[in-house]
Amino acid sequence: MSLLFKGRQNKNEKQKKSILAGGYFFIINIFRQGIHSLGEMWRTPLASMMTIAVLGLSLTLPATLYLVVKNVQQVSSGFEEASEISLFVKETMSEQQTQTLVKRLALYPEVESVAFISKQQALTEFKSVSGFGQALEYLDSNPLPDVVLVTPTKRDRQPNAARALLKKLEAEREVDFGKLDIAWLERLNALLSLLKESVITITLLLLTSVTLIIGNTIRLSIMDKKEEIQVMKLVGATNTFIHAPFLWTGIWYGVIGGLFAFISVALMMWWLSSAVSSVAGVYQTSFSLIGLTLKEFGLLVLLATSLGFIGSYLSVNRYIKEIEPDKV
Repeated sequence: MSLLFKGRQNKNEKQKKSILAGGYFFIINIFRQGIHSLGEMWRTPLASMMTIAVLGLSLTLPATLYLVVKNVQQVSSGFEEASEISLFVKETMSEQQTQTLVKRLALYPEVESVAFISKQQALTEFKSVSGFGQALEYLDSNPLPDVVLVTPTKRDRQPNAARALLKKLEAEREVDFGKLDIAWLERLNALLSLLKESVITITLLLLTSVTLIIGNTIRLSIMDKKEEIQVMKLVGATNTFIHAPFLWTGIWYGVIGGLFAFISVALMMWWLSSAVSSVAGVYQTSFSLIGLTLKEFGLLVLLATSLGFIGSYLSVNRYIKEIEPDKV
């Protein structure tokens, strides 16, 4: 019995080793075919580079539009005054009552910060800005009211939320009325929303074109090797063995095209950075363009690789199965 069990154990071990060896050689063969397909692209450098350039430029446009949205959002995030609510305090309120209002408003969960501008501070600032300093000296009393400036939290700076907060603040007994430039907020958010939707639409169209370009390139490669595929099927080659080089070619197109797009975007951002800095200097502000981060670069290459695989898979699945040895 021990010899029987020992024989079964040796048989199981041999089966496990054969499965592991088969998996190992399968993976090695896949990578070997990937290197072989890269060599095939290298042997036709002009055609390969033209295809890669078309793919890279097609991916450059959506990446550039994404950076446009990203930089516009960076600029708009600095427009905190666009959502700032001005509350004009009733003239009958004392300074102590106004300070109590300021402390109470600071406790609102929708409020990020509260600033108090006294009527004297407002008059002093108006004198320096308006240019009517001497004329204002003849006034018998200060006509300006005390003002409380309320900055909503980031979540409550949207038009609907800001409007609701304004109504809530105007209900305070110390407040005469409030002011918020709702129209400016709505225009700003509408423009950003339109820009995002446009970018998404153009990106989908360009990504579809990238997939079609890769699919057509692989189709031409399949037609060029039609006789070779027929011979391979005649000697018993599996579909996986035949498909792999073409799939790898699509993947390589995607990877290199993604790198080409990233380099193009980086060069363009470098070229425009000096011009943007000059424009910002005219407006006495400092602004620098934001490029692609390392994570975004990885996502770009991954997206390009996925499109390359999808395009090549569609062509391989469509055309190789139509090539049969009996049609030689």
